Amino acid sequence: QMQLAESGGGSVQAGGSLRLACVASGYIAGSFCMAWFRQTPGKAREAIATMDTERRLAYDDSVQGRFTISKDKVQNILYLQMNSLTPEDTAMYYCATGPHPGAYGGRWCLGPEEKYPFWGQGTQVTVSS
Repeated sequence: QMQLAESGGGSVQAGGSLRLACVASGYIAGSFCMAWFRQTPGKAREAIATMDTERRLAYDDSVQGRFTISKDKVQNILYLQMNSLTPEDTAMYYCATGPHPGAYGGRWCLGPEEKYPFWGQGTQVTVSS
């Protein structure tokens, strides 16, 4: 069974950077997606950066060019490098993983959250002006 744990959140000024990490234990057989989601009050969790088994990447337009998803394949750690942060990036950030069935491209991993059965507990990111 998969278990995920995020870390690296905190408070940062606008224009700053943070790197989130998600340590995963256990494995999903076959193809799978790995993703970073974020959630603000009153909103559903939104996928912002994803990677599939073939290391194909996909980003939401809101973070394109500022955030980078990567994975340490040896230690099974998923990272999210966040640069040029703005107050609009303030949210609870979650990592998630789930199966990637069929012959789909990497963008299939971009939501919705119902595709993902395994979640971390979340880490808060707060960006001040």
